[in-house]
Amino acid sequence: MSELACPLPRVETERVLLGHGSGGRLMAELLATVITPPLVAPGPAEDAAVVPFAGGHAVLSTDSFVVTPRFFPGGDIGSLAVHGTVNDVAMRGAAPVALCLAYVLEEGFPIAELRRITASVADAARAAGVPVVTGDTKVVGRGAADGIYLTTTGLGVLLPGARVSASYGRPGDLVLLSGPIGLHGTTILSAREDLGFDSEIASDSQPLHRLVARMIAAGGDGVHALRDPTRGGLASALNELAVASGVAIEIDDAAVPVPAPVSAACELLGLDPLHVANEGCLVALVAPDAAGVVLAAMRDGPEAPAARVIGKVHDGLPGRVTARTLVGSTRIVDMLVGEQLPRIC
Repeated sequence: MSELACPLPRVETERVLLGHGSGGRLMAELLATVITPPLVAPGPAEDAAVVPFAGGHAVLSTDSFVVTPRFFPGGDIGSLAVHGTVNDVAMRGAAPVALCLAYVLEEGFPIAELRRITASVADAARAAGVPVVTGDTKVVGRGAADGIYLTTTGLGVLLPGARVSASYGRPGDLVLLSGPIGLHGTTILSAREDLGFDSEIASDSQPLHRLVARMIAAGGDGVHALRDPTRGGLASALNELAVASGVAIEIDDAAVPVPAPVSAACELLGLDPLHVANEGCLVALVAPDAAGVVLAAMRDGPEAPAARVIGKVHDGLPGRVTARTLVGSTRIVDMLVGEQLPRIC
């Protein structure tokens, strides 16, 4: 009789898999072993880089958007590109001031759709108060791309009093969440596969830089770490913060807001809401003496009226994230392994 073995995801070292773009464990391994070593000095994974120059510090971030479908309830690839880039800059405690935009277009792409997407970019940038100041356009042959890809770069300046990094979490910090989770990923899946949830949910895509500005103004350097839980969801974001800060994090399952349609869709499809992508909420590690005023500032605006405390940082096993369940037990919250839902942003 052959030996039985627990099936594990295949480890691929020769070719890129879809899972390498998931925002989860495979992506972290690809970055750590292939992409990051020859490019940048070792350090915590951040959504944006603080770049010193004569007279101050700039904050810089870049991102690419390949979402399918390109139009979905609550947004489209154009507005998503603006929101995602603005938010990455904001997660370093910065105010975004300008955007760059590059198109990769496939031969045969409808001009009417290009106009619609560009108008959406313009509207989102105008609403955020962050102009598109330069860009680029490339056209590739038919079949060489899936219609259109957008690449954006965001430039920002540090907010007064901000001292934010994924590595600044400390034992005793409270874990604050700005809003419900799982809306974006579930919306994309429903729209793509025609699952019938479209009328009940919409993407949470929105800019968060004004929310971050209120948080920093209220809590100053008591706001230790910020992350928007996009690919890989809240679980991956918390694991990244725990690893970067060398701390343990425990959350309360009952405190994490999961909308009923998201919960229903995840139960139907066998997904964990903690692994489902978001585009309009953030998680913060905040010093306990600043958490009250920061939470009040979060709620004092349209982005996070239902912000809440969902957990606490402690000095347990570094990098470990756990959750207290509804029955009082504790479970490990791991990063997403493999690819749950490709092409979500």
